[in-house]
Amino acid sequence: MRTTFILCLAGGPHSLREAAVALLPPIPLYRRILRVHRYLPVEMRSLGDDYVKSEFRRHRNVSNPAHIIGFLSQWKVYLDQIPVGPDAQHFQGKKLDPTVFEKLSEEQLGQMYQVMQSTKSLWKPADDTDSDGDRRRPR
Repeated sequence: MRTTFILCLAGGPHSLREAAVALLPPIPLYRRILRVHRYLPVEMRSLGDDYVKSEFRRHRNVSNPAHIIGFLSQWKVYLDQIPVGPDAQHFQGKKLDPTVFEKLSEEQLGQMYQVMQSTKSLWKPADDTDSDGDRRRPR
């Protein structure tokens, strides 16, 4: 799929240089995201890699240009926000913008809730022990 063709359909950038900056083709974008994940902490990397792989697989056969542009542009924004190198080891993510949160559909809210529940077990605080030194049970 040609990026310039897709961008012209969306009324996006009108030069090849602007198009190249705005979006990456799907496979190079996918590879770059997985490469950037190498610098993240192990738990974040495994969760991120699995999510990226499943999302790209899920959108492999999408033919609607508007959906393709939205998908690729949001993953490009994600790629641009992730730190690379030593800074990535201390990356904690960022809070979701309230205006974006308000626009989520019921299905998306359900997916966010599932992600939150599945990640709670990965990110237990270090002081989550009782006086005997035993781990407390999650509530």
